[in-house]
Amino acid sequence: MEIRSTDQDDFRLVYDANYHLLVQVIMHIVYDLEVAEDLTQEAFERFYVKNMTFPSEDDAKYWLLRVAKNLALNHVRRNKREGEMVEKVKHMPHVAHDDRDGEREVIDAENRREVRAAIEALPENLRMVIQLREFSGLDYKSIAKVLGISETNVKVRVFRARKKLEEALGSEDRDVY
Repeated sequence: MEIRSTDQDDFRLVYDANYHLLVQVIMHIVYDLEVAEDLTQEAFERFYVKNMTFPSEDDAKYWLLRVAKNLALNHVRRNKREGEMVEKVKHMPHVAHDDRDGEREVIDAENRREVRAAIEALPENLRMVIQLREFSGLDYKSIAKVLGISETNVKVRVFRARKKLEEALGSEDRDVY
């Protein structure tokens, strides 16, 4: 089914089907829900303004994922230049659970900070595949389309990213939220 980005019904279909996925992908790059929602809106604005026709809903989705990823990466680069990224990562909110004691919450929060820092330390090509795979739940084929690389290359990068994270974090089990 052909998708026109300016057709109201097509736009609504693509928006409803992909909004949460885009927020999720961006969130795991910028670590700020409000920014993720804003960048998702910007991605959909670009989708509409471009007045493009896509052969299928999947093609529209992959185009949006590429745009969202690039918007998020540009946002992070801008913040790094301004020195704000470190502060944002340090002040990431965490979810409190009533059934945990205070000590466990502190340990969990520290583990999440260490995992995020280890992920941020990965080279960009490895960081992107691990974020798309582990945090956004995309399969290898989808990641390959988003990044414009082969599925085999995605698998190799995911393997290398996991190995580097293992080395950086040691063998301890950590929860990643």
